Amino acid sequence: MAAPSCSVPGLWVRGSWQRLGNLFTFVSKPLCSAAAASRPLDAQRLAERLRAQKQEQKTKKPVPTNPIQRRVQELLRFTEQLQRVHPNVLAKALSRGLVHQDKDLVVINKPYGLPVHGGPGVRLCISDVLPVLAKMLHGRKAEPLHLCHRLDKETTGVMVLAWEKEVAHQVQELFRTRQVTKKYWAITMHVPVPSAGVVDIPIIEKEAHLAVTQYRVLSSTLSSALLELQPITGIKHQLRVHLSFGLDCPVLGDHKYSDWNRLAPQKLSACILKKLGLPQSKARYIPLHLHACQLTLPALQAGKEELNLVCKPPRYFVHSLYRLGLKMPSRDQNGDEEATHSGAQ
Repeated sequence: MAAPSCSVPGLWVRGSWQRLGNLFTFVSKPLCSAAAASRPLDAQRLAERLRAQKQEQKTKKPVPTNPIQRRVQELLRFTEQLQRVHPNVLAKALSRGLVHQDKDLVVINKPYGLPVHGGPGVRLCISDVLPVLAKMLHGRKAEPLHLCHRLDKETTGVMVLAWEKEVAHQVQELFRTRQVTKKYWAITMHVPVPSAGVVDIPIIEKEAHLAVTQYRVLSSTLSSALLELQPITGIKHQLRVHLSFGLDCPVLGDHKYSDWNRLAPQKLSACILKKLGLPQSKARYIPLHLHACQLTLPALQAGKEELNLVCKPPRYFVHSLYRLGLKMPSRDQNGDEEATHSGAQ
């Protein structure tokens, strides 16, 4: 009596699985070994996975032809991938974006969508990879780096780390006593009037906190502006709240504070949507355009000079400037800021 045949269409194993492309490549030969016959459930599950992937490919949305819409989708995928990568991969990416390093401090350019601390729903954050980053920069015996301050998950830019806990406490005290000068860039809906000033509006979380922000317009059109912001105090979400509710100029991509009465995707004007090449239905995917561009630290030791740290904005920020017709400041040889037309970097 002939042995019963067992076959899974399109499945062939030669010694070990061969992975080609997005999934296993299968050659149409039957599996008739005793091992395969004893594990019909494995083959069944594999077949179900294949059918599910084919169905997913059929229902997958077409790739948008508009370059801005493609960029929005790419950024969304990137932020999702950040939460799934191995800590070593993330640490390597942070090391490539190094802004400054000395015997006391390490300064990185924080990417968009990466939380500083863990919490509900957070798989990976900057504090998780500090031990790995330290070893990459200082050798296998290096102690973990220490956080000196924090930035929101959606905010990009200058972030200071310290090699020693005592130095981290020293820098934290400088932040607490307002001895650190911080400057941010923000792309906003609407243009503030006047073009420069101070917002002094308390922010209430559990209790009222003094909150003060200096601002000035660096470039503007009829519908949007590039602002330089200097927070005098350091209250959570201070800049976003002051811009939205104090100046009626919410940050582009701020889906939390753009509406006083409800939590909903930001409602953009027809003019901004046209310039960005997006429908309103895609506005929910626009990232927050708030960038910590400059930070000045006083000297940590006698005889040392203050440390002036500058970070370039991310590519999506620069692209948005260009599409909106705004100009990005550049520094001339004397260190003064001039407005120049921005371009993709």
